[in-house]
Amino acid sequence: MSLKSERRGIHVDQSELLCKKGCGYYGNPAWQGFCSKCWREEYHKARQKQIQEDWELAERLQREEEEAYASSQSTQGAQSLTFSKFEEKKTNEKTRKVTTVKKFFTASSRAGAKKALAGKLKEIQEAKAPSPSIHRQASIETDRVSKEFIEFIRTYQKPGQDIYKQCKLFLDSMSHKRDLSIEEQSEYAQDFYQNIADRLQTRWKVPPEKVEKAMDEVEKYIMTRQYKYVFCPETTDDEKKDLAVQKRIRALHWVTPQMLCVPVSEEIPEVSDMVVKAITDIIEMDSKRVPRDKLACITKCSKHIFNAIKITKNEPASADDFLPTLIYIVLKGNPPRLQSNIQYITRFCNPSRLMTGEDGYYFTNLCCAVAFIEKLDAQSLNLSQEDFDRFMTGQTSPKKQESDSFSPDVCLGVKQMCKSLDLLSQLNERQERIVSEAKKLEKDLIDWTDGITKEVEDIVEKYPLEIKPKSQALAAIDSENVENDKLPPPLQPQVYAG
Repeated sequence: MSLKSERRGIHVDQSELLCKKGCGYYGNPAWQGFCSKCWREEYHKARQKQIQEDWELAERLQREEEEAYASSQSTQGAQSLTFSKFEEKKTNEKTRKVTTVKKFFTASSRAGAKKALAGKLKEIQEAKAPSPSIHRQASIETDRVSKEFIEFIRTYQKPGQDIYKQCKLFLDSMSHKRDLSIEEQSEYAQDFYQNIADRLQTRWKVPPEKVEKAMDEVEKYIMTRQYKYVFCPETTDDEKKDLAVQKRIRALHWVTPQMLCVPVSEEIPEVSDMVVKAITDIIEMDSKRVPRDKLACITKCSKHIFNAIKITKNEPASADDFLPTLIYIVLKGNPPRLQSNIQYITRFCNPSRLMTGEDGYYFTNLCCAVAFIEKLDAQSLNLSQEDFDRFMTGQTSPKKQESDSFSPDVCLGVKQMCKSLDLLSQLNERQERIVSEAKKLEKDLIDWTDGITKEVEDIVEKYPLEIKPKSQALAAIDSENVENDKLPPPLQPQVYAG
């Protein structure tokens, strides 16, 4: 039975005034029969559903634009969308979507309440269903590479359309394979390279030189997009290896070119410049995103090394001269994230480039140099184990070249520097000798103190000191005389006149 009350003489059914959701509060006809709390919940659900539908529509329109752009490249003489128009339409579509979303939150008389509700809806939407086309913050380099890739595939016409389609499919697939191990992702990328090369050669009959150039552009495009996901991922121990190699190289700072039999004389200005350029190139490798660009840095570094050897020896360098010099350059430069860069190149570089050509040869030598540094010991440097341990612990350092042995062409600054280093080395040896003597003196004093203490203890134990009790005080002669009161007084001296 419904409860009724009388208001102004009219019977009103109270159940008809309650919230339609059945929460027990009174509803409001202005809020479609809901209370304020339930109305906000219903409005929140409706707005969220509407926004989600708008995202889906916008993304579908974007995909259609991209497909239309790709398909338009296959028809010669037809009206095609240029890249600038494609980007313009894409930007307009994004602007339209944002404007549409803003309208959802501004078309209400309750501006204050809906503004707060719009903020909550935006946070929920960004957390649960973010749109990559809106929230992806593409770097300048990524945008530049994408434009260059699109301009490049235009020259290939139908094969270019196929390349673009395959690359888009690969990137979409990689976005769903990030939970896999890095080895599985690497294998998938290598299969993709092989598939693209086979399609260009067998299906489209592209000449080998154009296939190689196309593969370079494909690698540049996809690896620039995937770099932040596949370079030094958290699921691997690449970072740990980087720190271990960096620490090892720092510990080997004392290694000299003579120990490695490096045929390079840095006293020659041209050779010194080549060494600096080689170090700069090997360090610059870490700033590149594309495996081919990293290999190019290794190649430039190696060519500078060959030039330095050639200038020093006045003859072409050999492989036996190159590897020791490369080891010396790595020790002197200590490139950042060296192991991560090597692993990244191995995993995601075009295999044909690694297996053939000078890039592959120089990269193999770099891997050998790093392996040599990790296993470097006293025998490798023709040193005794004692000297090697002292150098590694920093107790001493190898003797520098005497200033008298320098050629007359060497500048005075280098000679003065060597003299200063020799003086510092001598002072270091004197300080070590003083510290050693001081520690020896301290030990002798401690031993002497312990010896004296032990002798004293032995004497005391052998001849113990006996302390007799204190003797009683002597009593007066007549102390036992009871009748001492009857004694006559003591005699007094008397003076007589004579």
